[in-house]
Amino acid sequence: MKKILVATDFSKVAGNAVNYAADMALSIDAQLVLLHVVQTPIGFSDLPIVMGLEDMMRNAENDIQNLKEEVTLKTNGKINIETEVGMGGFFEELKMVCKRVNPYAVVMGSQGKTAAEHLMFGSHAVHTVKHLAWPVITVPPEAGFTAVKKIALASDLTEVVETTPFAEIKTLVHDFNAELHILNIGKKEIFDADIVFESGLMQEMTLALKPTFHFIDHDNTDEGIMDFAEKNQIDLLVVMPHRHNLLSGLFHKSHTKQLVLHSHVPVMSIHQ
Repeated sequence: MKKILVATDFSKVAGNAVNYAADMALSIDAQLVLLHVVQTPIGFSDLPIVMGLEDMMRNAENDIQNLKEEVTLKTNGKINIETEVGMGGFFEELKMVCKRVNPYAVVMGSQGKTAAEHLMFGSHAVHTVKHLAWPVITVPPEAGFTAVKKIALASDLTEVVETTPFAEIKTLVHDFNAELHILNIGKKEIFDADIVFESGLMQEMTLALKPTFHFIDHDNTDEGIMDFAEKNQIDLLVVMPHRHNLLSGLFHKSHTKQLVLHSHVPVMSIHQ
């Protein structure tokens, strides 16, 4: 059975991501895994805070059980919910849990409203999107899950056969019975024979999914993508960080960061 893993620190922003993940789990008949990590400083065992950490773990266990009860009530007990509490570095703990449960997707808040929340959530979200091998969905603070009717795949249309996660895209489209929109940002006045050729290959690969192609003229890649997503009421924006064709192109690390931190639409990253 599919499992959706959602990371939380019990804040309001994280709570929104938990609600999003729970509603998504309901829509595709998936289980939900709630994860909280008690983060520890380097060399904590040499510091007089070990007992404090034990108290933090007990509190975290209580908090996550309370959260489980809240989500169970909210979903009328229709989804199976597991809980995980770890201690250590956030990303390493997240990775270990992912190896164990092999999630369909990892869901987390993309940012916070205050400066402190923005720094904390933004740092975790951006690092996770760039480095976690499992699909990651970052949820903006005000985004709620209704239904995934439109999925947009942003691509620079380079080496599409080798780099496009076709199996994952196909699964998404079928699971949500969604429309697929393939988006390319570029300059209309510049004719690129390679783009024409690669777009043909992409069309052949995705023919069964009946995608709609969009070629957008915009000076700023991430702004162009976000504008398109909002104007076209996209429910889920799929990006592919760290793929060969995107290392210095469409999803340079700065573009990934901007999309995660500033998109008003949930962003899903899929690695090769």
